Amino acid sequence: MQKDKLLIIDDEERLRNLLARILQLEGYDVLVASNGKEALKKLQHEPIPVVISDVKLPDINGIELTSQIKASWPATEIIVLTAFGTINDGVKAIKGGAFDYITKGDDNEKIIPLVSKAMDKALLQQKVLELEKKLNSKFGFERLIGRSAAIGDVIKLAQKVALTDTTVLLLGETGTGKEIFAEAIHQASPRNAKSFVAVNCSAFTKELLESELFGHKAGAFTGAIKDKKGLFEEANGGTIFLDEIGELDHDLQAKLLRVLESQSFIKIGDTKPTQVNVRILAATNRNLQAEVGKEGFRSDLYYRLSVFQITLPALRDRKKDIKLLAEYFMHYFGAKVKKQIAGLSDKLIEKLEAYNWPGNIRELKNIIERAVILADENILDETLLPYEMQGPQTAQAGNSLSAFDLASVEKIHIQRVLNHTRGNRAEAARLLNIGIATLYRKLKDYGLE
Repeated sequence: MQKDKLLIIDDEERLRNLLARILQLEGYDVLVASNGKEALKKLQHEPIPVVISDVKLPDINGIELTSQIKASWPATEIIVLTAFGTINDGVKAIKGGAFDYITKGDDNEKIIPLVSKAMDKALLQQKVLELEKKLNSKFGFERLIGRSAAIGDVIKLAQKVALTDTTVLLLGETGTGKEIFAEAIHQASPRNAKSFVAVNCSAFTKELLESELFGHKAGAFTGAIKDKKGLFEEANGGTIFLDEIGELDHDLQAKLLRVLESQSFIKIGDTKPTQVNVRILAATNRNLQAEVGKEGFRSDLYYRLSVFQITLPALRDRKKDIKLLAEYFMHYFGAKVKKQIAGLSDKLIEKLEAYNWPGNIRELKNIIERAVILADENILDETLLPYEMQGPQTAQAGNSLSAFDLASVEKIHIQRVLNHTRGNRAEAARLLNIGIATLYRKLKDYGLE
């Protein structure tokens, strides 16, 4: 059984061939080169996990070559061959990134276990790099779908700030993908080897959220039977994402401000501060500046959080991306429910692009999931859409519904009832407790015919 490739670099043909023969008998696929230039060409042509190089080469010093190889192929391990009395060269090579060195003239059997160890390390590093690449594609900017200028500009901003430790405030409507962006920023940052911890500030009471974020000492309150680490400690060295930051209680706002200023906090029931090293990313769909004016949010905290603001575009502002997103969700949910869905009908895409998307990407995701579940054919068409999206006039960008306008509320309610009755207008009128003629009039008024 053949093992992995390795490259021998030596200008002495006899020694080069002898070493190659020994390692070939061990099952390795051996390549050879007589100088540094030839070796670099072979490395550029294909991945080679292990290199064995002489220090004295015709065109380059082996120590310098070691540095060049490690700079371009960090997962490749290099064993340096030194002449007797030049062990110092081997030590220098190790400092430059070599795996180890061996003196020429030593028992050739020493090279076999040394190559085996170097190969194991190189292959392990290669696996780590592949896993990191997969992780980046799963959680990094590669996972963000879209070709529109609106999303492209936002991604460029996020990629730039990702490389820093700056606090970022993500703004935008509900469902625009703020957590996915936060995770991508973390994954592209120098902190990506550490934890990314996300918490929704609106999902807990004030007391429970304080305990979740900062932890507590045993006996701090009824039921606190042991010490508990908070999410800030869990994220130490990494990133914490605070979603719905606008819902944070005033007392907790003060505590968060302390973390931003000093990277420390006091646990519930403790007297000593706990030190952490955490990057904070936050998000909200509220206008925090307006909240500051109404004293609903601390101004000092707002200015600390909003050092770098990124506003995520609503889906209605990125019409070019709707088809791409819909296709992605189609494949995702098709695989999940084990259905072979081949594509989307033109009419379906037309309906999707005409809709106003008040729920943004989250709403699109839910609609495509529903369509995949209901589909009997391998093409998703407009008949699988919710009833309110099948009418001749879907909500256009300039006619978005208001949560406060009475007519809008009535229109939404009628749409929901019709959806419930699968378009049966007589049944809808009965459930609405109005006459069928009244229902027809309202359908005409609201463009739901």
